[in-house]
Amino acid sequence: MLATLHEFFVTFFPLFVAIDIVGLLPIYLSATSSVAESERRSIVVDATVTGGMVGLGFMLIGDTVLHVLGVTVGDLQAAGGILLLVLAVYNLLHPDQPLRRASGRIGVMPLGVPMIVGPAVLTTLLALARSRGYVTTGVAFLVNLAFVWAVLRWAFFIERSIGEAGAQAVAKVSNLLLAAIAVMMIRIGILTALSEARSG
Repeated sequence: MLATLHEFFVTFFPLFVAIDIVGLLPIYLSATSSVAESERRSIVVDATVTGGMVGLGFMLIGDTVLHVLGVTVGDLQAAGGILLLVLAVYNLLHPDQPLRRASGRIGVMPLGVPMIVGPAVLTTLLALARSRGYVTTGVAFLVNLAFVWAVLRWAFFIERSIGEAGAQAVAKVSNLLLAAIAVMMIRIGILTALSEARSG
């Protein structure tokens, strides 16, 4: 029993760190600042379900898909970084016309993918599935998603407590952080791709 619990937590925590719910929370608050509460609930469900489907699917067939397409982990990281950078720059330059208004499916993208389940989570899932097994990794991933759902579901209480000025400040800071994270992902992706090309 203790060995099983140990195996679970050893699998759970790398995924918890990779998902980074603490970093995701202010970005979610910014993205849903002008959205009705009922729609927020739908967005949270969309985000967690999308993240779960993509994560579990990639865990099972990711190696095969990447090999067939000739795509490396570095390519995946760079692509995710470019997507996030476009989103962050748009929101910083057009704070009154957020990109989310062009589409009601922000729960699917960018929240579900690549914010909840991005390159870091996908590569972590692949590594853990190989070392810890598919069942343990899958269960640990689903528990992480349940935690993400709970945090995002009640996030509006945090927004109400900090007020409108606080929410605007959080939006600015979160978009700056998102841009920085995107640049980091692009940099790591390029370096990883170059390293893989040399070793290949």
